[in-house]
Amino acid sequence: MALGPNKLLRSKLQAKTKNKFSAGENQPTPDEQLTRLEEDIRRLRIEFDIFFNGAAKRPPYETKGRVETLLKRLGDDRTLTYAQRYRYNSLAARYNAFRELWRRTMQGREEGRDAASAARANAHKEAAATKVEPASFVCLDAHHEVEVVKKIYESLLEAKRVCGEPSEDLSFPKFHRLIAAKADIIKKQGGCDGVRFSVVVEDGHVSFKARADRTSE
Repeated sequence: MALGPNKLLRSKLQAKTKNKFSAGENQPTPDEQLTRLEEDIRRLRIEFDIFFNGAAKRPPYETKGRVETLLKRLGDDRTLTYAQRYRYNSLAARYNAFRELWRRTMQGREEGRDAASAARANAHKEAAATKVEPASFVCLDAHHEVEVVKKIYESLLEAKRVCGEPSEDLSFPKFHRLIAAKADIIKKQGGCDGVRFSVVVEDGHVSFKARADRTSE
C-alpha cells in the first residue's frame, strides 16, 4: 500500500535519524523526550517555588535552559506523530503559563510588591549593618558529639534569624545527619581527625563552612 506524502516524509526523516545514531549513540525516542520534558517542567516549577520562598539564592536558570532547549528540539522535530505533537503542544502551553507567572513574580519582587521578599531584603540590610560574631566549632566525632553539634545548630539558626533567612525545614535530626555525613567525607578526603564547622555572615547572608582541622592532631 502506498504511503501518503506526510507519512512518506515522516518515514524518511525517521530513517535518517536512525542512521545518524546507528554508530553506537543512544538517541531517546520522541515519547521518552516528551516524558523527560514533562518531568523537567515539574522539577522547574518546584525549584522556582523554592527560590521564591527564599530557600535558594539564585533562580533555577540551568533547569530553565534545559527545558527550553528540549522544547526547541521537539518543536523542530518533523517526525512527531499527531498524538506526540498534541502532547508537545500541551506541555509547551503549560510551560509558557508557568513562565509568565514566574516573570510577573520576579517583576513584582524587583518592584517591591512582594511583601515576603521585601521583608527578607530588609532583614538582609539590617544583618549587613549588624555585627554578627562568627562561630567556630571543632568536631572529632559528629555522630556522637551531640552537644557540639547542637551548638553548631543553634549558632546557625541564630544567624539565619538575624538575617531573615528561613529555617523551618531544618530540624535538628536532619541537621545532625547532614553534619555527620559531611564530617565523614572531609575526614576521609583530608586524612584528618577533626572537622571545623564555621557560621559566618557575609554581606547579610549566612555562610556555613566545613573544613579539615588538624589542631587536635
